[in-house]
Amino acid sequence: MTQELRRSLGVFDAVVIGLGSMVGAGIFVALGPAAGAAGSGLLPALGLAALVAYCNAMSSARLAAVYPASGGTYVYGRERLGPFFGHLAGWAFIVGKTASCAAMALTVGAYVWPEQAHAVAVAAVVALTAVNYRGVQKSALLTRVIVALVLAVLAALIVTLVSTGEGDFGRLAPGEDVTAGGVLQAAGLLFFAFAGYARIATLGEEVRDPARTIPRAVPVALGIALAVYAAVAVCVLAVLGPQALAASAAPLVDAARAADAGWLVPVVTVGAAVAALGSLLSLILGVSRTTLAMARDGRLPAGLAAVHPRFQVPHRAELAVGAVVAVVAATADVRGAIGFSSFGVLVYYGIANASAWTLGRSHRPLAALGLAGCGALAFALPPASVLAGVGVLAVGTVAYAVSRGRREHPRS
Repeated sequence: MTQELRRSLGVFDAVVIGLGSMVGAGIFVALGPAAGAAGSGLLPALGLAALVAYCNAMSSARLAAVYPASGGTYVYGRERLGPFFGHLAGWAFIVGKTASCAAMALTVGAYVWPEQAHAVAVAAVVALTAVNYRGVQKSALLTRVIVALVLAVLAALIVTLVSTGEGDFGRLAPGEDVTAGGVLQAAGLLFFAFAGYARIATLGEEVRDPARTIPRAVPVALGIALAVYAAVAVCVLAVLGPQALAASAAPLVDAARAADAGWLVPVVTVGAAVAALGSLLSLILGVSRTTLAMARDGRLPAGLAAVHPRFQVPHRAELAVGAVVAVVAATADVRGAIGFSSFGVLVYYGIANASAWTLGRSHRPLAALGLAGCGALAFALPPASVLAGVGVLAVGTVAYAVSRGRREHPRS
Protein backbone atom coordinates (compact mmCIF):
# COMPACT_ATOMS: atom_id res chain seq x y z
CA MET A 1 0.00 0.00 0.00
CA THR A 2 1.35 3.45 -0.99
CA GLN A 3 1.95 5.71 1.99
CA GLU A 4 0.41 9.18 1.68
CA LEU A 5 2.00 12.42 2.79
CA ARG A 6 0.30 14.67 5.34
CA ARG A 7 -1.81 17.56 3.98
CA SER A 8 -0.77 20.37 6.31
CA LEU A 9 -0.15 23.44 4.12
CA GLY A 10 -2.65 26.22 3.39
CA VAL A 11 -2.52 29.04 0.82
CA PHE A 12 -0.29 31.26 2.94
CA ASP A 13 2.27 28.51 3.58
CA ALA A 14 2.25 27.52 -0.10
CA VAL A 15 2.88 31.14 -1.14
CA VAL A 16 5.70 31.41 1.39
CA ILE A 17 7.37 28.22 0.14
CA GLY A 18 7.19 29.55 -3.44
CA LEU A 19 8.62 32.90 -2.34
CA GLY A 20 11.32 31.09 -0.39
CA SER A 21 12.53 29.63 -3.67
CA MET A 22 12.07 32.72 -5.86
CA VAL A 23 12.95 35.66 -3.62
CA GLY A 24 16.22 34.07 -2.72
CA ALA A 25 19.81 34.11 -3.84
CA GLY A 26 18.82 34.40 -7.50
CA ILE A 27 18.36 38.15 -7.24
CA PHE A 28 21.73 38.43 -5.49
CA VAL A 29 23.71 36.52 -8.15
CA ALA A 30 21.81 36.48 -11.47
CA LEU A 31 21.76 40.22 -12.27
CA GLY A 32 25.49 40.33 -13.06
CA PRO A 33 25.60 37.51 -15.65
CA ALA A 34 22.31 38.74 -17.14
CA ALA A 35 23.68 42.28 -17.53
CA GLY A 36 26.76 40.79 -19.17
CA ALA A 37 24.54 39.20 -21.82
CA ALA A 38 21.91 41.93 -22.29
CA GLY A 39 23.83 45.11 -21.43
CA SER A 40 21.35 47.97 -21.12
CA GLY A 41 18.62 45.55 -22.22
CA LEU A 42 18.51 44.04 -18.73
CA LEU A 43 15.01 45.28 -17.89
CA PRO A 44 13.41 44.00 -21.14
CA ALA A 45 15.11 40.67 -20.41
CA LEU A 46 13.60 40.65 -16.94
CA GLY A 47 10.18 41.35 -18.41
CA LEU A 48 10.58 38.53 -20.93
CA ALA A 49 11.65 36.09 -18.21
CA ALA A 50 8.63 37.12 -16.14
CA LEU A 51 6.26 36.62 -19.08
CA VAL A 52 7.53 33.09 -19.71
CA ALA A 53 7.41 32.40 -15.98
CA TYR A 54 3.79 33.58 -15.84
CA CYS A 55 2.75 31.26 -18.67
CA ASN A 56 4.55 28.39 -16.99
CA ALA A 57 3.01 29.25 -13.63
CA MET A 58 -0.53 29.24 -14.95
CA SER A 59 -0.02 25.98 -16.83
CA SER A 60 1.46 24.42 -13.69
CA ALA A 61 -1.36 25.72 -11.49
CA ARG A 62 -4.08 24.36 -13.78
CA LEU A 63 -2.39 20.98 -13.98
CA ALA A 64 -1.76 20.84 -10.24
CA ALA A 65 -5.45 21.40 -9.59
CA VAL A 66 -6.25 18.35 -11.74
CA TYR A 67 -3.39 16.20 -10.41
CA PRO A 68 -2.82 17.16 -6.75
CA ALA A 69 0.02 14.69 -6.13
CA SER A 70 3.72 15.03 -5.38
CA GLY A 71 5.92 15.20 -8.45
CA GLY A 72 4.75 18.27 -10.39
CA THR A 73 5.39 18.08 -14.14
CA TYR A 74 6.66 14.52 -13.79
CA VAL A 75 3.07 13.56 -12.98
CA TYR A 76 1.50 15.94 -15.53
CA GLY A 77 3.71 14.77 -18.40
CA ARG A 78 3.12 11.14 -17.53
CA GLU A 79 -0.67 11.52 -17.36
CA ARG A 80 -1.18 13.88 -20.34
CA LEU A 81 1.65 13.00 -22.76
CA GLY A 82 2.82 9.54 -21.78
CA PRO A 83 5.38 7.94 -19.47
CA PHE A 84 8.44 9.00 -21.50
CA PHE A 85 7.65 12.71 -21.24
CA GLY A 86 6.88 12.34 -17.56
CA HIS A 87 10.24 10.66 -17.04
CA LEU A 88 12.03 13.33 -19.08
CA ALA A 89 10.39 16.11 -17.07
CA GLY A 90 11.31 14.47 -13.77
CA TRP A 91 14.86 13.87 -14.94
CA ALA A 92 15.29 17.46 -16.14
CA PHE A 93 13.87 18.80 -12.89
CA ILE A 94 16.02 16.68 -10.60
CA VAL A 95 19.24 17.36 -12.50
CA GLY A 96 18.54 21.06 -13.09
CA LYS A 97 17.46 21.71 -9.54
CA THR A 98 20.37 19.76 -8.13
CA ALA A 99 22.56 22.33 -9.89
CA SER A 100 20.38 25.09 -8.38
CA CYS A 101 20.84 23.60 -4.92
CA ALA A 102 24.60 23.62 -5.40
CA ALA A 103 24.51 27.24 -6.60
CA MET A 104 22.51 28.31 -3.57
CA ALA A 105 24.79 26.46 -1.17
CA LEU A 106 27.87 28.00 -2.78
CA THR A 107 26.29 31.46 -2.52
CA VAL A 108 26.04 30.93 1.23
CA GLY A 109 29.70 30.01 1.35
CA ALA A 110 30.79 32.92 -0.85
CA TYR A 111 29.09 35.47 1.42
CA VAL A 112 29.74 33.88 4.81
CA TRP A 113 33.33 32.67 4.41
CA PRO A 114 34.73 33.15 0.88
CA GLU A 115 38.01 31.36 1.63
CA GLN A 116 36.11 28.20 2.67
CA ALA A 117 33.09 28.56 0.40
CA HIS A 118 32.87 24.88 -0.54
CA ALA A 119 33.11 23.66 3.06
CA VAL A 120 30.40 26.10 4.18
CA ALA A 121 28.24 25.03 1.23
CA VAL A 122 28.43 21.37 2.21
CA ALA A 123 27.62 22.22 5.84
CA ALA A 124 24.57 24.20 4.71
CA VAL A 125 23.29 21.28 2.66
CA VAL A 126 23.68 18.88 5.59
CA ALA A 127 21.91 21.23 8.01
CA LEU A 128 18.92 21.96 5.77
CA THR A 129 18.52 18.32 4.78
CA ALA A 130 18.15 17.62 8.50
CA VAL A 131 15.47 20.34 8.77
CA ASN A 132 13.48 18.87 5.87
CA TYR A 133 13.81 15.39 7.39
CA ARG A 134 11.88 16.56 10.45
CA GLY A 135 8.78 17.42 8.43
CA VAL A 136 7.39 19.82 5.83
CA GLN A 137 5.51 21.95 8.36
CA LYS A 138 8.76 22.76 10.18
CA SER A 139 10.30 23.61 6.82
CA ALA A 140 7.41 25.96 6.02
CA LEU A 141 7.77 27.75 9.36
CA LEU A 142 11.49 28.29 8.87
CA THR A 143 10.92 29.45 5.29
CA ARG A 144 8.38 32.02 6.52
CA VAL A 145 11.01 33.60 8.79
CA ILE A 146 13.63 33.61 6.04
CA VAL A 147 11.30 35.21 3.49
CA ALA A 148 10.35 37.99 5.91
CA LEU A 149 14.01 38.77 6.63
CA VAL A 150 15.05 38.78 2.97
CA LEU A 151 12.16 41.02 1.95
CA ALA A 152 13.10 43.43 4.73
CA VAL A 153 16.73 43.55 3.54
CA LEU A 154 15.72 44.14 -0.08
CA ALA A 155 13.26 46.84 0.97
CA ALA A 156 16.00 48.59 2.93
CA LEU A 157 18.28 48.42 -0.12
CA ILE A 158 15.63 49.82 -2.46
CA VAL A 159 14.69 52.70 -0.15
CA THR A 160 18.34 53.58 0.47
CA LEU A 161 19.36 53.56 -3.19
CA VAL A 162 16.38 55.73 -4.15
CA SER A 163 16.81 58.21 -1.28
CA THR A 164 20.54 58.82 -1.81
CA GLY A 165 19.98 60.30 -5.25
CA GLU A 166 23.05 58.53 -6.65
CA GLY A 167 21.11 56.71 -9.34
CA ASP A 168 21.02 57.84 -12.97
CA PHE A 169 17.69 56.61 -14.27
CA GLY A 170 18.77 57.43 -17.81
CA ARG A 171 20.75 54.19 -17.60
CA LEU A 172 17.49 52.24 -17.65
CA ALA A 173 16.81 52.95 -21.33
CA PRO A 174 18.08 50.30 -23.77
CA GLY A 175 21.06 51.52 -25.78
CA GLU A 176 22.92 50.51 -28.92
CA ASP A 177 24.55 47.56 -27.13
CA VAL A 178 21.23 45.68 -27.01
CA THR A 179 20.76 42.66 -29.28
CA ALA A 180 17.90 40.19 -29.55
CA GLY A 181 20.22 37.29 -28.79
CA GLY A 182 21.64 39.03 -25.74
CA VAL A 183 18.19 39.79 -24.34
CA LEU A 184 17.09 36.18 -24.90
CA GLN A 185 20.19 34.82 -23.18
CA ALA A 186 19.79 37.23 -20.27
CA ALA A 187 16.12 36.24 -19.93
CA GLY A 188 17.18 32.60 -19.79
CA LEU A 189 19.68 33.36 -17.03
CA LEU A 190 17.16 35.49 -15.11
CA PHE A 191 14.62 32.68 -15.36
CA PHE A 192 16.84 30.90 -12.84
CA ALA A 193 15.53 33.34 -10.22
CA PHE A 194 11.84 32.85 -11.12
CA ALA A 195 11.57 29.08 -11.13
CA GLY A 196 10.67 28.64 -7.47
CA TYR A 197 6.91 28.46 -7.98
CA ALA A 198 7.45 24.83 -9.03
CA ARG A 199 7.89 24.05 -5.35
CA ILE A 200 4.20 24.75 -4.83
CA ALA A 201 3.17 22.29 -7.53
CA THR A 202 5.55 19.56 -6.36
CA LEU A 203 3.98 19.82 -2.90
CA GLY A 204 0.54 18.99 -4.30
CA GLU A 205 0.12 16.02 -1.99
CA GLU A 206 0.90 18.11 1.11
CA VAL A 207 -1.45 21.10 0.69
CA ARG A 208 -5.00 21.29 1.95
CA ASP A 209 -7.69 21.52 -0.77
CA PRO A 210 -5.12 21.53 -3.64
CA ALA A 211 -7.70 22.34 -6.35
CA ARG A 212 -8.25 25.69 -4.63
CA THR A 213 -4.92 26.29 -2.90
CA ILE A 214 -2.44 25.75 -5.73
CA PRO A 215 -4.07 27.95 -8.44
CA ARG A 216 -4.30 30.76 -5.88
CA ALA A 217 -0.81 30.41 -4.42
CA VAL A 218 1.19 30.20 -7.66
CA PRO A 219 0.28 33.57 -9.28
CA VAL A 220 0.39 35.37 -5.93
CA ALA A 221 3.92 34.13 -5.22
CA LEU A 222 5.06 34.95 -8.77
CA GLY A 223 3.54 38.46 -8.67
CA ILE A 224 5.26 39.33 -5.40
CA ALA A 225 8.59 38.02 -6.66
CA LEU A 226 8.32 40.01 -9.91
CA ALA A 227 7.56 43.25 -8.07
CA VAL A 228 10.58 42.76 -5.80
CA TYR A 229 12.91 41.82 -8.66
CA ALA A 230 11.85 44.75 -10.82
CA ALA A 231 12.40 47.25 -8.01
CA VAL A 232 15.83 45.84 -7.16
CA ALA A 233 16.92 45.66 -10.81
CA VAL A 234 15.85 49.24 -11.52
CA CYS A 235 17.69 50.63 -8.50
CA VAL A 236 20.90 48.63 -8.98
CA LEU A 237 21.04 49.34 -12.72
CA ALA A 238 20.49 53.06 -12.11
CA VAL A 239 23.31 53.20 -9.54
CA LEU A 240 25.91 50.97 -11.21
CA GLY A 241 25.07 51.13 -14.92
CA PRO A 242 25.11 48.05 -17.18
CA GLN A 243 28.91 47.74 -17.53
CA ALA A 244 29.69 47.91 -13.80
CA LEU A 245 26.76 45.62 -13.05
CA ALA A 246 28.00 43.04 -15.54
CA ALA A 247 31.46 43.07 -13.94
CA SER A 248 30.18 42.71 -10.37
CA ALA A 249 30.21 39.41 -8.50
CA ALA A 250 28.08 40.92 -5.70
CA PRO A 251 26.04 43.66 -7.42
CA LEU A 252 23.75 44.49 -4.52
CA VAL A 253 26.69 45.03 -2.19
CA ASP A 254 28.52 47.07 -4.84
CA ALA A 255 25.41 49.20 -5.37
CA ALA A 256 25.26 49.95 -1.64
CA ARG A 257 28.93 50.99 -1.68
CA ALA A 258 28.45 53.16 -4.79
CA ALA A 259 25.59 54.95 -3.04
CA ASP A 260 27.83 55.68 -0.02
CA ALA A 261 25.67 53.45 2.18
CA GLY A 262 28.45 51.49 3.84
CA TRP A 263 26.24 50.58 6.79
CA LEU A 264 24.06 48.60 4.39
CA VAL A 265 26.88 46.36 3.12
CA PRO A 266 26.87 43.89 6.05
CA VAL A 267 23.06 43.91 6.05
CA VAL A 268 22.94 42.94 2.38
CA THR A 269 25.68 40.37 2.90
CA VAL A 270 23.70 38.67 5.65
CA GLY A 271 20.54 38.96 3.56
CA ALA A 272 22.23 37.19 0.64
CA ALA A 273 23.36 34.32 2.85
CA VAL A 274 19.93 33.97 4.45
CA ALA A 275 18.23 34.17 1.04
CA ALA A 276 20.43 31.40 -0.30
CA LEU A 277 19.58 29.25 2.72
CA GLY A 278 15.87 29.85 2.13
CA SER A 279 16.15 28.88 -1.53
CA LEU A 280 18.21 25.82 -0.68
CA LEU A 281 15.65 24.71 1.90
CA SER A 282 12.77 24.84 -0.59
CA LEU A 283 14.82 23.39 -3.45
CA ILE A 284 15.81 20.29 -1.50
CA LEU A 285 12.15 19.94 -0.52
CA GLY A 286 10.96 20.04 -4.15
CA VAL A 287 13.65 17.78 -5.62
CA SER A 288 13.01 15.12 -2.99
CA ARG A 289 9.26 15.10 -3.81
CA THR A 290 9.92 14.56 -7.52
CA THR A 291 12.38 11.81 -6.59
CA LEU A 292 9.63 10.26 -4.47
CA ALA A 293 7.15 10.31 -7.37
CA MET A 294 9.63 8.77 -9.81
CA ALA A 295 10.59 6.07 -7.30
CA ARG A 296 6.92 5.20 -6.81
CA ASP A 297 6.67 4.60 -10.56
CA GLY A 298 9.84 2.52 -10.76
CA ARG A 299 11.85 5.16 -12.67
CA LEU A 300 14.24 5.45 -9.73
CA PRO A 301 15.13 2.84 -7.06
CA ALA A 302 12.00 1.76 -5.16
CA GLY A 303 13.63 2.35 -1.78
CA LEU A 304 13.48 6.11 -2.41
CA ALA A 305 9.66 5.96 -2.21
CA ALA A 306 9.69 5.22 1.53
CA VAL A 307 7.79 7.64 3.79
CA HIS A 308 8.97 8.05 7.38
CA PRO A 309 6.35 6.58 9.77
CA ARG A 310 6.73 9.40 12.30
CA PHE A 311 7.58 12.54 10.30
CA GLN A 312 5.62 11.50 7.18
CA VAL A 313 8.25 12.75 4.74
CA PRO A 314 10.12 10.87 1.97
CA HIS A 315 13.18 10.52 4.20
CA ARG A 316 15.29 8.30 1.95
CA ALA A 317 14.71 10.55 -1.05
CA GLU A 318 15.68 13.58 1.04
CA LEU A 319 18.86 11.93 2.28
CA ALA A 320 19.81 10.84 -1.25
CA VAL A 321 19.19 14.31 -2.69
CA GLY A 322 21.14 15.91 0.14
CA ALA A 323 24.10 13.62 -0.46
CA VAL A 324 24.22 14.34 -4.20
CA VAL A 325 23.90 18.10 -3.67
CA ALA A 326 26.67 18.02 -1.08
CA VAL A 327 29.01 16.36 -3.57
CA VAL A 328 28.16 18.86 -6.31
CA ALA A 329 28.52 21.80 -3.91
CA ALA A 330 32.00 20.59 -3.00
CA THR A 331 33.17 20.86 -6.63
CA ALA A 332 30.85 23.19 -8.62
CA ASP A 333 31.11 26.81 -9.82
CA VAL A 334 28.22 29.17 -9.03
CA ARG A 335 27.86 30.95 -12.35
CA GLY A 336 28.28 27.78 -14.40
CA ALA A 337 25.55 26.12 -12.38
CA ILE A 338 23.05 28.88 -13.21
CA GLY A 339 23.04 28.27 -16.97
CA PHE A 340 22.94 24.49 -16.58
CA SER A 341 20.09 24.73 -14.08
CA SER A 342 18.11 27.12 -16.29
CA PHE A 343 18.31 24.73 -19.26
CA GLY A 344 17.00 21.78 -17.27
CA VAL A 345 14.19 23.78 -15.68
CA LEU A 346 13.11 25.31 -19.00
CA VAL A 347 12.82 21.81 -20.48
CA TYR A 348 10.75 20.84 -17.44
CA TYR A 349 8.36 23.74 -17.96
CA GLY A 350 8.22 23.14 -21.69
CA ILE A 351 6.74 19.73 -20.92
CA ALA A 352 4.36 21.36 -18.41
CA ASN A 353 3.07 23.71 -21.11
CA ALA A 354 2.70 20.86 -23.60
CA SER A 355 0.72 18.97 -20.96
CA ALA A 356 -1.51 21.98 -20.26
CA TRP A 357 -2.26 22.24 -24.00
CA THR A 358 -4.12 18.93 -23.74
CA LEU A 359 -6.51 20.24 -21.05
CA GLY A 360 -8.68 22.03 -23.60
CA ARG A 361 -8.96 25.06 -25.86
CA SER A 362 -9.21 27.63 -23.08
CA HIS A 363 -5.75 26.64 -21.82
CA ARG A 364 -3.99 26.59 -25.19
CA PRO A 365 -3.01 30.24 -25.83
CA LEU A 366 -0.92 30.59 -22.66
CA ALA A 367 0.38 27.03 -22.98
CA ALA A 368 1.57 27.66 -26.56
CA LEU A 369 3.22 30.95 -25.57
CA GLY A 370 4.89 29.29 -22.61
CA LEU A 371 6.15 26.37 -24.69
CA ALA A 372 7.61 28.67 -27.35
CA GLY A 373 9.17 30.87 -24.68
CA CYS A 374 10.80 27.94 -22.92
CA GLY A 375 12.32 26.70 -26.17
CA ALA A 376 13.63 30.12 -27.17
CA LEU A 377 15.20 30.85 -23.77
CA ALA A 378 16.68 27.37 -23.36
CA PHE A 379 18.57 27.42 -26.64
CA ALA A 380 19.66 31.05 -26.23
CA LEU A 381 21.65 30.13 -23.11
CA PRO A 382 25.47 29.92 -23.29
CA PRO A 383 26.52 27.05 -25.61
CA ALA A 384 28.28 25.16 -22.81
CA SER A 385 25.07 25.10 -20.77
CA VAL A 386 23.03 23.93 -23.77
CA LEU A 387 25.48 21.15 -24.66
CA ALA A 388 25.69 19.94 -21.07
CA GLY A 389 21.90 20.03 -20.77
CA VAL A 390 21.34 18.09 -23.98
CA GLY A 391 23.89 15.52 -22.83
CA VAL A 392 22.15 15.04 -19.50
CA LEU A 393 18.77 14.65 -21.22
CA ALA A 394 20.32 12.02 -23.47
CA VAL A 395 21.48 10.12 -20.38
CA GLY A 396 17.95 10.38 -19.00
CA THR A 397 16.55 8.96 -22.24
CA VAL A 398 18.90 5.97 -21.99
CA ALA A 399 17.89 5.47 -18.36
CA TYR A 400 14.24 5.42 -19.40
CA ALA A 401 14.91 2.85 -22.10
CA VAL A 402 16.76 0.64 -19.61
CA SER A 403 14.00 0.86 -16.99
CA ARG A 404 11.34 0.16 -19.61
CA GLY A 405 13.29 -2.85 -20.86
CA ARG A 406 13.48 -4.25 -17.36
CA ARG A 407 9.71 -3.86 -16.95
CA GLU A 408 8.92 -5.55 -20.27
CA HIS A 409 11.48 -8.34 -19.80
CA PRO A 410 11.71 -9.06 -16.07
CA ARG A 411 14.11 -11.69 -14.85
CA SER A 412 12.50 -15.04 -14.20
